[in-house]
Amino acid sequence: MFSELPLHERLLKALAEQGLEQPSPVQAATIPAALEGRDLMVSAATGSGKTAAFLLPILHRLLTRPRQPDAQTQALVLAPTRELARQIVKQCQKFGALTTLRVGLITGGDEFKYQAALLRRNPEIVVATPGRLLEHLERRTFVGADLEALVLDEADRMLDLGFSEAVLNIAQACNRERQTLLLSATLHHQGLKEVAANLLREPQTIALNNAREQHADIRQQIVLADHNHHKEQLLLWLLANEPHDKALIFTNTREWADRLGRVLVKHRHRAGVLHGDKEQNLRKRVVTQLREGHLSVVVATDVAARGLDIEGIDLVINFDMPRSGDDYVHRIGRTGRAGRQGLAIALVAAPEWNLMASIERYLHAQFERRAIKELAGSYKGPKKLKNSGKAAGTKKKKTDGKSAADKSKQRQRNRKQIGKRRAPSGKAHEMPQETGFAPLKKTRPSSPPEN
Repeated sequence: MFSELPLHERLLKALAEQGLEQPSPVQAATIPAALEGRDLMVSAATGSGKTAAFLLPILHRLLTRPRQPDAQTQALVLAPTRELARQIVKQCQKFGALTTLRVGLITGGDEFKYQAALLRRNPEIVVATPGRLLEHLERRTFVGADLEALVLDEADRMLDLGFSEAVLNIAQACNRERQTLLLSATLHHQGLKEVAANLLREPQTIALNNAREQHADIRQQIVLADHNHHKEQLLLWLLANEPHDKALIFTNTREWADRLGRVLVKHRHRAGVLHGDKEQNLRKRVVTQLREGHLSVVVATDVAARGLDIEGIDLVINFDMPRSGDDYVHRIGRTGRAGRQGLAIALVAAPEWNLMASIERYLHAQFERRAIKELAGSYKGPKKLKNSGKAAGTKKKKTDGKSAADKSKQRQRNRKQIGKRRAPSGKAHEMPQETGFAPLKKTRPSSPPEN
């Protein structure tokens, strides 16, 4: 029970008003350790409640420690995407609804001058994306000298997006006596150890429900496809026949996200598109419309795989197989949340089979094979499989391009040439004198003319 945790009474009251009584496993493990002031490395699956696990201890700290009148921002949360940053701000506002604590949002896509004015008011908590906050740091509109807590949420994703240097520069400019919390879907990501070694002091590791564990509330299927046009037909069939309230479709490229968005609208689906090339206001509008039910389908790239917390998403379709097992987990993690059942379907063409098999092997799982009779294709999967589940290729013998008959004729000619080079018995042959030139080829004497 949350009431058994040593949290400020105003936080407990806010949680009770929201109907939150029982902490999730990651919250029960993280909150007491964070309240002790230790640096933490926390690994837990998407949708497990990591946001509350770090926000509640921060809010408690700010409520129980008197703030100096001229103190600047005391807590900073860095998130990889704008969507996740906005979600964290909303959660923070809910938990701190009965307090006077202020939270500011700093992300790309919003006016810089407005953000600078917000930072001059020194909100107790700032939630930001690394790129935009680094700009404020370089222009000295953000100062982290009074920072007491730094949170790196979805740290593995920040590294994937190339924010490693920005994160390190921001952290080095902040108060070194701060508490640092690093949260990630996996602690095995390349680069996390280096970041942790530079930023954390003797951290405690809390690993729960890591990314490799299969989500028990999500049914995972694959449907084989011949090509992208076949995938479009399968997608339309699934949306028409698979019961769902809200659906997310993931592609690997922005071009295909836009294309599928047009295809869905043409077939009268209430669909929107979400990717990094969309303006910030449009991205906000799409998320709001999906949340409020004005849209039933959103096609997105991985920009939406993390931080998009919308109730009622019960269907996820991977039009393209994601490039890694972690990306797959974060995509399907948009469904099957809070104990609800979800369905995740991947459309797999021949070139994607090995990638799919690698993800299965990484997750220690086997996806359910599904066939749609109405749209049966010619691709049935590899004829032979390796022990890893990947397609077994046929090794071709090296050839010189000659047929067996050609080789037989060549052997006969070689034998004749060898016989000709043999010297006739009983005759001596003089060696040609060395003249510095290549020896002349011998020619047969011409036959005498017929009479």
